[in-house]
Amino acid sequence: MNHDYDLIIIGGGAGGLAAAGIGAGVRARTLIIEQHKLGGDGTGYGCVSSKILLHQAAKAAMGVTISYDTVTGKLQELQNRISGHTEHAERLRKQGVDVKMGRAVFIDSHTVVIHYSSGERQRVTGRYFIIATGSQAHIPSVPGIGRTPWLSIRNLFDLAYLPESMIIAGADPTGTEMAQAFQRLGCRVTLLDEVDSILPGTPREITSILQDRLEKEGVNLLPGVSLKEIAGDELRISVRVSRGDKTNVLEAEKLFFSTGRRVNPESLQLDKAGVRYDNNGIRVNTSCRTNLNHIYAIGDVTGRYRLTHMAVHMARVAANNALLRFPQLIDTKNVPQVIFTDPEIAHTGATQSELETNRCAYDIHRFPYDKIDHAVTEEADDGLIQVYAKKRTGRILGVDIVGKQAGEMISHYTLAMKSGITLKQLAGVIYPYPTYAYGVGIAADHWSAARRKNGNFSRWIQRIFRFKGPVEDPVKGPVPEENQIRDIS
Repeated sequence: MNHDYDLIIIGGGAGGLAAAGIGAGVRARTLIIEQHKLGGDGTGYGCVSSKILLHQAAKAAMGVTISYDTVTGKLQELQNRISGHTEHAERLRKQGVDVKMGRAVFIDSHTVVIHYSSGERQRVTGRYFIIATGSQAHIPSVPGIGRTPWLSIRNLFDLAYLPESMIIAGADPTGTEMAQAFQRLGCRVTLLDEVDSILPGTPREITSILQDRLEKEGVNLLPGVSLKEIAGDELRISVRVSRGDKTNVLEAEKLFFSTGRRVNPESLQLDKAGVRYDNNGIRVNTSCRTNLNHIYAIGDVTGRYRLTHMAVHMARVAANNALLRFPQLIDTKNVPQVIFTDPEIAHTGATQSELETNRCAYDIHRFPYDKIDHAVTEEADDGLIQVYAKKRTGRILGVDIVGKQAGEMISHYTLAMKSGITLKQLAGVIYPYPTYAYGVGIAADHWSAARRKNGNFSRWIQRIFRFKGPVEDPVKGPVPEENQIRDIS
């Protein structure tokens, strides 16, 4: 068939923009359709805005006096600089990509109708489609939700003044980051969640370090409580919560929901295209392809990942599979994640619970930040590197880090896992001293030292060369008992 476009991308977030760039790069006639603003929630409302706020709050934590007007002014300035809707559109058009600002709905598997805000409509056809419409904040159906003002990530950064107090419902990454940021700026924050710890799914050894910091900074943590009812107005919100058979009423000036994300594929009228989906999102295989060979979906709308960098990764996979017929698969094993609290929390690879569920034999090696000299010099030694690896080979299965620069350090482990580099080989990498990354090498050295101390190799060497001393870590001396390897089989 003769189509208007070789590739139509629905959604102009990070993933959609990446797919459009690939389409333009191979000279496919490409159209990108975005309903709101190019750049998506990640740059417009989520990742970028929250990191700007966290940076300003970190200054306040160091004793710098910062007015909230300064914070909001910096938010606006840097949002415009980074998100750059106009710049995105101009750059795409220079590359030959058509940009349409409207809402797209399918009328058949090769045709969409674009609904413009003016009321006009346009019908276009495409040979291939990539759906990248993202997700929206999920707000629970709690009694009183329709009568009470509340905040989500969409309007949190529109606050014209700093609230005197705030209740944050949801101790997920965003809720935890914002709890620390607003507390540091001078707002009294209560952070609550239905589960019995912050950051569900993260090992307690990791979250306990952050939890101690939050409590010391004054955040009121209320884990294990259920939200029963909310009420109030623009000046005061009351929240009724329960734990077991006990009920309590909390009050604050503002209520912010950070209770996950949801997808809304129904708005695309996918049934008319014949694309399968469920409550979790559009179903795709590891090539990002839907049940139809010419329609792909990426990012949040698939329900697989809710990470900007994974949306971009999936965009590359989908675009290459569709346009070049070059088979590529999603990398599901080496996905780094970072929570930008202070201290940061980062993870890559398999989680500890996944390893135990799959009955995978592994060692846990823990390396504290107080053995990283740079962390000690900056008085940021309340951190931990926790590595899950194969006992005999040192093949890295997963890593959790809590501490300063954790987000930067996790990339070393992700690259090592992607390249098949073991802990033994990682110990041979020359890292510049005294960087935080130097700790990656020292942690690997400690693993090697513990292996030698706990194994038969050192005894064999002692016997051959008639050595008399105990095995010691090559950098720090004797391996402390708490850092020695624990075998989980």
